Amino acid sequence: MTPAPDSFDIASLHRAYAAGADPATVLQESLRRIDATNDPGIFLHIAEPELLSAAARALGPFDPQRYPLWGVPFAVKDNIDVAGMPTTAACPAFAYEADGDAFCVARLRAAGAIPVGKTNLDQFATGLVGLRTPYPAPRNAADASLVPGGSSSGSAVAVARGIVGFALGTDTAGSGRVPAALNNIVGLKPTLGAVSTSGVVPACRTLDTVSLFALTVDDAHTAFRAAAGFDPADAYARRVAAPAPAALPPVLRVGVPSAATREFFGDAQQADAFEAALGTLEALGGEIVELDFTTFYEIARMLYDGAWVAERYAAVEPLLRAQPDALHPVTREIIARAERFSAADAFRGFYRLQALRRQAEELIDGIDMLCVPTVPTLYRVDEVLASPVELNSRLGTYTNFVNLLDLCGIALPTTPRADGWPGSATLLARAGQDDRLVALAAALHRRSGVGLGATAQPVPSPSEQAPGLCSHEVALAVVGAHMSGLPLNGELTRHGGRFLRAGRTAPCYRLYALAGGPPYRPGLVRSSSGAAIALELWALPRESLGALLQGIPAPLGLGSVRLEDDSEVTGFLCETAGLDGAEDITGHGGWRRYLAASGTG
Repeated sequence: MTPAPDSFDIASLHRAYAAGADPATVLQESLRRIDATNDPGIFLHIAEPELLSAAARALGPFDPQRYPLWGVPFAVKDNIDVAGMPTTAACPAFAYEADGDAFCVARLRAAGAIPVGKTNLDQFATGLVGLRTPYPAPRNAADASLVPGGSSSGSAVAVARGIVGFALGTDTAGSGRVPAALNNIVGLKPTLGAVSTSGVVPACRTLDTVSLFALTVDDAHTAFRAAAGFDPADAYARRVAAPAPAALPPVLRVGVPSAATREFFGDAQQADAFEAALGTLEALGGEIVELDFTTFYEIARMLYDGAWVAERYAAVEPLLRAQPDALHPVTREIIARAERFSAADAFRGFYRLQALRRQAEELIDGIDMLCVPTVPTLYRVDEVLASPVELNSRLGTYTNFVNLLDLCGIALPTTPRADGWPGSATLLARAGQDDRLVALAAALHRRSGVGLGATAQPVPSPSEQAPGLCSHEVALAVVGAHMSGLPLNGELTRHGGRFLRAGRTAPCYRLYALAGGPPYRPGLVRSSSGAAIALELWALPRESLGALLQGIPAPLGLGSVRLEDDSEVTGFLCETAGLDGAEDITGHGGWRRYLAASGTG
């Protein structure tokens, strides 16, 4: 029997399943890793082995196209309902057994994923440190002396430890991004309303979103696409599309905090790590635009210093009034602040936020996305215990404003700090543009040179990460008539090829419309004065590659094509000797745009 893979990223799991691995074996390995980690603070409830085996048997034949999360074990933050499991929100006096799945959990199950348990959190999702729990706090996967981050502490640590393929968190003030930064993993915070919060214990209902932790950017986005969907029962749900990752535009303007307004609270190593991340961004073609971040910081302060804390009060008011001692002392202190605000204060807060939103919109006009440090600094457990409120607030410097401004975001590992602690940056975009963040985030993660979470596994290449790419297949880059819907695409499908995703080359190629035809063909040539060219990635059985090559006429052939994140795959290239009579069409950015502009069939 094929064993469970070392890494639980989706591509590794699906390669193992394609080779004959049994999902029941993977789930058993997940349970074994929980025991081996010896951290009682990660999970508050673990599924019975018999139930997991039954779930594995119920999957049916391996079909990663129909079920993109087939056989992937995942964890669920314990403020999100899973049928038959308790929901505690890290408060025993509040606990109840869920009689059904949260909307997002049901969608993930329908995509083939299997929940293995419920994870610890800062009580009622109020905190960014991961220590505000009556249970043992999870240990940071990168360095046990550091706080694990919150509020989605257990979910982040479970992913970083390689126990599950991905995990659900929630994010109101940064709870889906701060723990990702502190544990060297990816944290995706979707557009508000894209993932239903039906079956989720509210914190601030108007700002809450279900978030996703994963080992890779592609895995986080794959899980997001499965979880997203309009829920008419959720009054705050929105009809937000969740498409495949979008290709990067030729010119990418990235707004960052100006040097004068960056805040690291004296942490020079964190400042250096962010500067290095910006250098990588520029190397990937990003144009850095410095912005005065004063407005963003003022918005961030409104989340806890303003009337929005009353939303947290509304969520727990019955328990707070009946059993105030049931709440963690710090949680109770923070939520009780709401008692000093009036309805008039709330409306004044709405008016002030609207004015600040207008200022922020003017600042980011013409900007494609923002890049910020995920956290301004890192804190040890003993430091936070000595100053639990102030240091927690500092961790939200670059996260608290995001939901108030209706932005989507993704936190990703970057090159580690000089002291070895994790580096992290967050990309932010306007609502509904979740897909635009993925390509750049994946490229940044690959350039980071770090492993996946606390495991020793490297970041996979895009061809390895492609959903459903099996061990007997190779990723093939096509740039012309072999693309979907074009005259020669049948040559790929006849050889068993199947579409994976759209993408672009690295900016080191020129594209030519070759003489002759029909069928009309382009030629891709590597050049020191090149540009990024649109392409499609296809999966092709390895044994079909030779037959395909025999049918390719000169001057075309197969070679190594560099993608926009600097990885390389097999793809169509052209010999320079065949460019007589060819037209340089590089400026169009791809074959489809050239066809549309020229009217060529």
